[in-house]
Amino acid sequence: MTIDAFLAEPQFEVADSHAALFHALAEPTRLALLQHLSTGEHRVRDLVEHMHLAQSTVSKHLSCLRDCGLVTARTEGRSSWFALTDLRRLTDLLEVADDLLETSGTTLSLKNHRDHEDLEDGDL
Repeated sequence: MTIDAFLAEPQFEVADSHAALFHALAEPTRLALLQHLSTGEHRVRDLVEHMHLAQSTVSKHLSCLRDCGLVTARTEGRSSWFALTDLRRLTDLLEVADDLLETSGTTLSLKNHRDHEDLEDGDL
């Protein structure tokens, strides 16, 4: 690596909003909710039944996804209906993630990734 490589300007900007978005996408249950919402609009009750989770758990995850702008909610009577904000862009983002992993030759599993959390700094 040359000294010029250290003087180069960053090739992209990062923001706290990027970290928040990727944090929302990093949770398997939230990804499963997004996948189910890709079939169309659903009530919280429907999502609870489909996911076999407590209503409070589904609501907590939906709140995170809504805060990040990934889902919208509308009220109809006493029910809240949730839908993806932009199915096409979410699909594009996940396809780009697949391409990045394929290009890097990296095969990831959630179990192996979580095993890294147990390591002390420098233990890799």
